[in-house]
Amino acid sequence: MTMWKRNLIICWFGSFATMAGMNLVIPFLPVYIQQLGVHNIASVEQWSGVAFGATALSAAIVSPLWGKLADIHGRKMMLLRASLGMAVIMVLIGFVHNVYELVGLRLLMGAISGYVPAAITLVSSQTPKERAGWALGTLTSGSVGGSLIGPLVGGTLSELIGLRHVFYVTGGFLFLAFLIALLFIQEDFVPNNSARLSGQEFWRTIDKPKVLIAMFITSFMLQLASMSIEPIVTIYVKLLMNNANHIAIISGAVVSAVGLANVLIAPLLGKLSDRVGPYSVLFVCLLGAAVIIIPQAYVRNAWQLIILRFMMGVATAGFLPSINSLLKSNIPETISGRIFGYNNAAQNLGNVVGPVLGGQMAAFWGFHYVFFSTSILLLINAFWVYRTSKGQYEASPNCSG
Repeated sequence: MTMWKRNLIICWFGSFATMAGMNLVIPFLPVYIQQLGVHNIASVEQWSGVAFGATALSAAIVSPLWGKLADIHGRKMMLLRASLGMAVIMVLIGFVHNVYELVGLRLLMGAISGYVPAAITLVSSQTPKERAGWALGTLTSGSVGGSLIGPLVGGTLSELIGLRHVFYVTGGFLFLAFLIALLFIQEDFVPNNSARLSGQEFWRTIDKPKVLIAMFITSFMLQLASMSIEPIVTIYVKLLMNNANHIAIISGAVVSAVGLANVLIAPLLGKLSDRVGPYSVLFVCLLGAAVIIIPQAYVRNAWQLIILRFMMGVATAGFLPSINSLLKSNIPETISGRIFGYNNAAQNLGNVVGPVLGGQMAAFWGFHYVFFSTSILLLINAFWVYRTSKGQYEASPNCSG
């Protein structure tokens, strides 16, 4: 097996494990907070939002820094730092005694993360140009799938082995990702002075900055669309099921349906982008997601919602492979770590804004408006990408499509 394929497999496992670890607490976070001594329902909801958002917010702030350091010191070093750091913090979360310790460790987890952008940078720098879409699509299936399948795994394990033990098991998987990367990842890294450029000098090296900005906003919209349902999913499922049993597991399945579709479809759409161009795949997927999200407001039972969320996952599966391919074809390799760090920051901002926006809209206007507003935003994003990126991307001499 060639080096780039072996590294791709290892990075896929690590990306899946790290993103699942960051998101597995979604179904039982309020219950865990109650066990830590917070019993007022309103306070539990507030602390749940703070604890969940803290990880994404700190990750958004720190991601560009880790990306720059990846360009200076190598991508393998960032993989090892992130996986080991998250393994330790995950285990420590299982020992917390109060909600303040929980929020502090969740904040630290986001700050120490950065595995995914480092993995994307490593894979994109090693993969042959004609296989870039497929490789990045495969890698994306790990990170996006982990972030959305994590809640299903977390909800199921919490019922089987208890809340605190979920963190210990997850920490073990993250440590396994660290060991595998340490022993088997190969990187022939040669540092370049351009990696140390200041902000203004950095942007001068980029020929098509509008394309990059369009991709950053699209990454933000992907996570916003995926996560806007998070604050309301349990309540929505509860209403659809008339307060039946196993609400937590069904809610986890609703959230994870998107991730399952990403795992299955992202490599195929990545391969398609190698043939027809990532721009075309991205535009069609944006339109498809905008359409599919609307019927979710009219479902009559949880199974219809799960099916529609899976279909939405098929559409969104083409987002990140196409975005990463467009980024790869429009930036110098010596600064790719920083660019993918900015893109990861945009995704994490979507993780912060999506739940907040969805929760507030559901509270003031009702569930339906969460789906309608997200659809409109995706539709606007599709046509904005069409206007700002198509001509510039097709004119790019580095275009692999």
